[in-house]
Amino acid sequence: MSLAEVFERVAGTDAPVEFTAYDGSVAGREGSDIKITVKSPTAVRYLAQAPGALGLARAYVSGHLDVDGDMYTALAQLTNVQSTQVGLGERVRMLNQLGGPRVLWPRVPPPPQEVRVNRRWLAGRRHSKQRDASAISHHYDVSNTFYEWVLGPSMAYTCACYPAEDASLELAQATKFDLVARKLGLRPGMRLLDVGCGWGGMVMHAASEYGVRALGVTLSEQQASWAQQAIKAAGLSELAEVRHLDYRDVTETGFDAVSSIGLTEHIGKAQLPGYFEFLYGKLRPQGRLLNHCITRPDDAGPARVTGGFIYRYVFPDGELEGPGYLVSRMNDAGFEVRHEENLREHYAKTLTGWCANLDAHWDEAVAEVGEGTARVWRLYMAGSRLGFERNDIQLHQVLGVRLGDRGQAAMPLRPDWEPALQQA
Repeated sequence: MSLAEVFERVAGTDAPVEFTAYDGSVAGREGSDIKITVKSPTAVRYLAQAPGALGLARAYVSGHLDVDGDMYTALAQLTNVQSTQVGLGERVRMLNQLGGPRVLWPRVPPPPQEVRVNRRWLAGRRHSKQRDASAISHHYDVSNTFYEWVLGPSMAYTCACYPAEDASLELAQATKFDLVARKLGLRPGMRLLDVGCGWGGMVMHAASEYGVRALGVTLSEQQASWAQQAIKAAGLSELAEVRHLDYRDVTETGFDAVSSIGLTEHIGKAQLPGYFEFLYGKLRPQGRLLNHCITRPDDAGPARVTGGFIYRYVFPDGELEGPGYLVSRMNDAGFEVRHEENLREHYAKTLTGWCANLDAHWDEAVAEVGEGTARVWRLYMAGSRLGFERNDIQLHQVLGVRLGDRGQAAMPLRPDWEPALQQA
C-alpha cells in the first residue's frame, strides 16, 4: 500500500491539499496552496508510534514531514482528517501493509524540543518553585531576539484587545494594557504589582501613562533582563521595576492594585486557592485584582493533557481551568468579583498577527533558534488560533476587589473602563 493510499483512506479522495510522499505516491488536490510532504520513513514511524496530533507534531518538528503554505489554513482544511475515526481493524491492516512491526519498533526518540515530562526532567514536585522556574525557562528563555520578531515592538505575549477589526497588533496591545489599567482604576501615586510581568509591558504602561509606581516579577531571567534595559531606556527607572523573582517571594504588601496577565495558566489547579489568597494578601482594602488568563470552555475532563503537543512542547506543567472555577476560587479567597469578560476572538486575532510576524521573519528565526523550535512555534500558534476561533479555548478577564472593613468596594456604579485609546 502506498502512503498516498493511506492518506486517501483517512482524508478521503477529495482532500483540499496536495499530498506527496517519499515513495513517489501522490494524492489530494494537485496545485493546492497547501502541500503536505512525507519526506522519510521516520515520519511514518512517528505517526504509527504516536497516532494522532502528537505523532504528526513529532514528524513535522523533526523535519520528516513538511507543510508548505499557510499553517493555519492547512490545519483548518484538515479538520475532517483530524476527526476521522479509523477502526482498529483497518489501522492494523494499514500498519501491516506499511511495514508491520518495523514501524513500531524500535521506538523513534522524540525531537529534542519535546520535554519528557514523565521522566522528571523538571526537578522537584509539580509547581514547586524550582520546577516552575524550569518550566517557565523552557518556554520564555528561547531568545529575546526571536520574541521581538514574533511579538513585534510591544513585546507583549498575551491576548491583545482590538478596538476595531482593522486595528494593528501594536495598537491592540496598547489598548489591552490600557484596559487593564482602567479596570484597576490606576491613578498617579498608586502602587501596582504585576505578577508574571513578561517583558514589562504592563509595568511600563502603568508608569508612563498613569504615573503609577509599578513592580513586575518574572521567573524568566531573559525577560527580566530585557525589561530592565527597556525601563532604563524609556527613562522610567524612578517608577518602574522588574525583578527576576518568583511571585511568591514578593515581600512588599499594601499594593493598590495587582495585575496577573497570562500567569494563572502556569499555577496549577491545586495551587489556585493559595495563589488567589496570596494576591489578596498583597492588596490594601479596596484594592483591585485583574486576572487575565486562558481558560477552557468548561471543567469537563482533565485540566492538563500530559500527552498533548502543547503540554510536551510549549507549556510543560500548564493547566487550564474553566472560567467558573476561577471565579469561584477568587471569591473563596475573599475577593468580591465585580466584572468578567471573554476576549476569545481577540486572542484569535492576536495569534494571526504573531503568525504573520513569524512568517515574515522565518529565515532569521530559524537562524536564531533552530528550525525545530521555529517549527514548534509555527504549529503551536496556528493551532491555537484555530482553537480560539472554534471555542476550544477562551481568554477571560476577571476583576475582583478586596473590600474594606465595612464592605466598601470603592467601585463605580457602572463600568468606566472602556479603552481611551482610539485608532489613529
